[in-house]
Amino acid sequence: MSLFITFEGPEGSGKTTQIERLAEWLRDCGYDVIATREPGGTPIGDEIREVLHALRNRAMQPTTELLLYCASRAQLVSEVIRPHLARGGIVLSDRYADSSIAYQGYGRGLDLDALRSIVAFATGGLRPDLIVLLDIDVEEGLRRRQGSGGEWNRLDQEATDFHRRVREGFWQLARAGPDRWAVIDAARSADAVQAEIRSEVEKRLRAKRET
Repeated sequence: MSLFITFEGPEGSGKTTQIERLAEWLRDCGYDVIATREPGGTPIGDEIREVLHALRNRAMQPTTELLLYCASRAQLVSEVIRPHLARGGIVLSDRYADSSIAYQGYGRGLDLDALRSIVAFATGGLRPDLIVLLDIDVEEGLRRRQGSGGEWNRLDQEATDFHRRVREGFWQLARAGPDRWAVIDAARSADAVQAEIRSEVEKRLRAKRET
């Protein structure tokens, strides 16, 4: 049974932790699951990720940024996501196409119609069955991010107003597509968040079985 689930949200919303826990649970339930991330997820994509996230690349233009993200995404869809879905597996992705709409569209101010066309070309029109939006206050998310000891990249260091625009972008997308989006309060305990995610995933799995 194929199922494509993506995780979106502001920085520090806990996507990585929740994906790891969900993947483990689904495997225990007998599903064939892979977890991947954007940008990256393939050898080529990981090289693009290094360019995109390097703090030294402050001169990068918004259009360059968008096209690099989409290049990494095109490779990931072709090399990893589509083949696994074709085998009947479940794919969990830490970010996907909606991040480009939120970050480069709402955050950077690029034209949304042009952006959507580029994203659709890069993905071949592949859309998730479920988009989990882990929502958190921008300041709290950035505090979590800084305190995690993990990667602090070029986008993390953007002004707070940029991150607020990105968060609002995610909300706009979720409001426009309530059938595919599940908005979850990520400020709660990791256990509470995971329980709600599993509930949403179970709904999609039941719907798949009934079709």
